[in-house]
Amino acid sequence: MSEIKIVELDDQLQTELTIAGEKLVVVYYSAEWCVPCKKIKPFYEELSKKHPSVVFLKLDVDICQETAIAQGVTAMPTFIFHKNLEKIDVLQGADPLALEQKITQYSKNREENLAGYSDLQTYISMNQCECMNESDRHPFRNVFENNDSYLESDCDAQLIMAVTFQQPVKIHSIKIKAPQTNGPKNIKIFINQPHTLGFDSGESNVPVQELIILPTQLDNTPIPLTFVKFQNVTNIQLYVQNNQNSSDKTVLNSLGFIGIPKAATNMGDFQRVSGKKGEIC
Repeated sequence: MSEIKIVELDDQLQTELTIAGEKLVVVYYSAEWCVPCKKIKPFYEELSKKHPSVVFLKLDVDICQETAIAQGVTAMPTFIFHKNLEKIDVLQGADPLALEQKITQYSKNREENLAGYSDLQTYISMNQCECMNESDRHPFRNVFENNDSYLESDCDAQLIMAVTFQQPVKIHSIKIKAPQTNGPKNIKIFINQPHTLGFDSGESNVPVQELIILPTQLDNTPIPLTFVKFQNVTNIQLYVQNNQNSSDKTVLNSLGFIGIPKAATNMGDFQRVSGKKGEIC
């Protein structure tokens, strides 16, 4: 279930948009004195529960005046829609039907962007996967089981999850299901490592990508990666540095990867243009 996040500082909006990545972000500009804002507030809250893959923000124009001015907000309520750090649409007024139509339209576009990709679990070599600092009672393999079992860290909140694929794959996004309290927060991603990293290496080595996971993203919703960097992946390692509430135990219910297998090129399929086999043309 999604939730509405309150933007309380002027520089916070840009951070939230950056973290959201390819997700649709709806920013609700309101004011305490605005009567139409109070009327549409319950409906906006219902939409946030109905669309868990969308990021819902709320901002008081009297608290974040600079942000409201920069975004050109002149009336309340105003709803501004963002994707990939870009403003894509604006809706003024408390119009529930129009608001839901726009959210459905833009979130549908995002789902269509995943067309052609699928869950890569069938390509995972389970006997070659391992996890550093897993609990004996709640081991890593549980994240691939379709039941109520889960992975839990042992000595502290950190985890290094190493996943090996049976063949090279292209990874578009990852999916994490975990509690919003002690699910993963900061994750460093490494690929094609010769062996499973230790925690010292995880701290010092340069990752392919770093993620800051919001609690609302821990609902098995695809979290986009920088796709161009994950075009030929034989193994992937996720270094979980901490969790959402800085507690001693990190928990994951499931972990998934969305993408496609990398098609192997068969040189025998190419036709010779001229000359004989073995000749340099």
